[in-house]
Amino acid sequence: MLSFFGRILSKKKKDQESDNSMKKFLVVGLGNIGPKYHNTRHNIGFKILDYLAEKETLTFETVKLGDRAEFKYKGRKFILLKPSTFMNLSGKAVNYWLTKEKIPLENLLIITDDLNLPFGTIRLKTKGSDGGHNGLKDIQQQLNTNKYNRFRFGISDEFSKGNQINYVLGEWSEDEKKQMPERLDKAIELIKSFGTAGVSNTMNNFNGK
Repeated sequence: MLSFFGRILSKKKKDQESDNSMKKFLVVGLGNIGPKYHNTRHNIGFKILDYLAEKETLTFETVKLGDRAEFKYKGRKFILLKPSTFMNLSGKAVNYWLTKEKIPLENLLIITDDLNLPFGTIRLKTKGSDGGHNGLKDIQQQLNTNKYNRFRFGISDEFSKGNQINYVLGEWSEDEKKQMPERLDKAIELIKSFGTAGVSNTMNNFNGK
């Protein structure tokens, strides 16, 4: 049996581990690996994390089930992950790294494209359906819940009937490319706010912007 002081030290260690885990955030950008998908609308999750890594001078390292980078900001550690499982199996990588890093579910943020939002519109939600998005569908199945934070980036729905797949896997228009840097800057602000100001404040300050 542990001595009195041993129990105190054990409890202190557990409290410290819990405190540390609350200060870590897993930010997952959804996308498909490979050059042909690099500049497609469906890969906005990868694009946002690549932009953030560039701004913070980070280098992604190839690890199990993805590419990983991390940085610290205002006492928080942000772990960035680009799954290498392809979009439809994103949940496997998300579940693995949540568990490995001992990050609570409320500190998870998934970045994904959204056809139902105008181009560049950003929206943070704490739960919801997968909306027909295969990446979100797999994450929900792997986590066994739809109550996880997702950051949706609008790609609009300006495609003709029957052309959805080509549109989603197509590249950005010239007009969208011109607007992209400002939208990416706003996306980075949202991610940092999520970790420092909390999800409610971030939703109030960024949704629809």
